[in-house]
Amino acid sequence: MAGKAGSVPFDFSGYRVLVAGGSRGIGRSIALGFAQAGAAVSICARGAAALEETRLEIAAHDVVAHAQSCDLAEPQAIEAWVGAAAAALGGIDVLVNNASGYGFAEDDAAWLAGFQVDLMAAVRASRAALPQLARSGHPSILHTSSIAALRPRPGGPSYGAIKAALSHYTMSQAQALAPQRIRVNAIAPGSIEFPGGLWDRCRKDDPTRYADVLARIPFGRYGTPEEIAHAALFLASPWAGWITGQTLVVDGGQLLNG
Repeated sequence: MAGKAGSVPFDFSGYRVLVAGGSRGIGRSIALGFAQAGAAVSICARGAAALEETRLEIAAHDVVAHAQSCDLAEPQAIEAWVGAAAAALGGIDVLVNNASGYGFAEDDAAWLAGFQVDLMAAVRASRAALPQLARSGHPSILHTSSIAALRPRPGGPSYGAIKAALSHYTMSQAQALAPQRIRVNAIAPGSIEFPGGLWDRCRKDDPTRYADVLARIPFGRYGTPEEIAHAALFLASPWAGWITGQTLVVDGGQLLNG
């Protein structure tokens, strides 16, 4: 597939893509990647300023760009965003569930944040988008899991457990939706660094921990949001047309070192 204006390896012209948690970091890069490849894109998140900034970046690719503030812990807000996005874009072909409540603590609040945002927001957005996806000629759902789902965690067990549930849901959802030819996959990023993100803050506030994690990445560097976006575009493309129910690890070999 030729990319739009030869700039990216995939052509998503005519696709309608929704990215939950799409205003910064990985979600922003995924949204911009699809826009660069020609797709109409809708994003949601809580912060209005970052949303509008990213919406303008999407629109700069000469595609339909829609953004709506949404608390992804609220079922009604998710339904409202999906409905408004489908109306603005003219349908839905790809749904990307990227948001996280970043529940790293051991208290109930951390567990509930992860359950509501990392897991149930994906369930609810999928449910809301399903009628539109069923009418698409190339429907796909992508979830953002984590390598934390695939190994024990000395800290933040709530985050890993909820992401493991999301990876399991990916398999069950893929099996249930296969008769409708709706593919469902997940991406499990390793440690990703971007301005204002978790590892950017860690580099400044806890350089010892930052260096310890870096030392366990065989590629010798943290990953970038764009590298996760590249995997997302592949999994949503016809080149991945017989891939469903999978969690793709993108981590520079980080899991190899435990």
